[in-house]
Amino acid sequence: MVNWSNFLRPVANFANYRSALPTSAVKNAVQMQLRQMSGGHDHMIVKPSRFQWDKFKDLVHFYTMIGLGPIIGIVLYCNIFIGPAQLEPIPHNYEPKHWEYHKHPISRFISRYIHPSPQQEYEKQLHHLFEENEKSQIRLLEDKIRAKMSERNDYQAYYYRPVIAKYHRISKQAADELEELRGDI
Repeated sequence: MVNWSNFLRPVANFANYRSALPTSAVKNAVQMQLRQMSGGHDHMIVKPSRFQWDKFKDLVHFYTMIGLGPIIGIVLYCNIFIGPAQLEPIPHNYEPKHWEYHKHPISRFISRYIHPSPQQEYEKQLHHLFEENEKSQIRLLEDKIRAKMSERNDYQAYYYRPVIAKYHRISKQAADELEELRGDI
């Protein structure tokens, strides 16, 4: 790995001894950075561009103000003019909505218009459990079918082909006849 301090040490040493250099060497170093314009009486200092840095700062300030300005305004408006919810007696036979349980107006807004209701979430979970239960029952039924097919040396009905089934019946009949000839051993 490169040892960067070895590269920076001569620069630091030069800075310590710069006052000992003759003024003509310093003047030549400064003149190399100046660009003569229109006959030598106007000078322009050549330096690296700050365009990217300035553009970055401008964009950060712009998007910060676009994002934070309205959010701070909405929060201040809600806290000053609306305020937190107050507990009050409810009329008979009135069932509060799910967003009315939140205290702050912004959380009530989010609960009402953005998040689904707890009842809807519960029913989605129940539907998911129902679907998984149906899949497990189908898998159990498929396992039972495979067990019966292997027990009876049967073929799969949903792969039924009339031509092949005919020969399968013939071979099964021949196997049964051979088993009868052998008898119980």
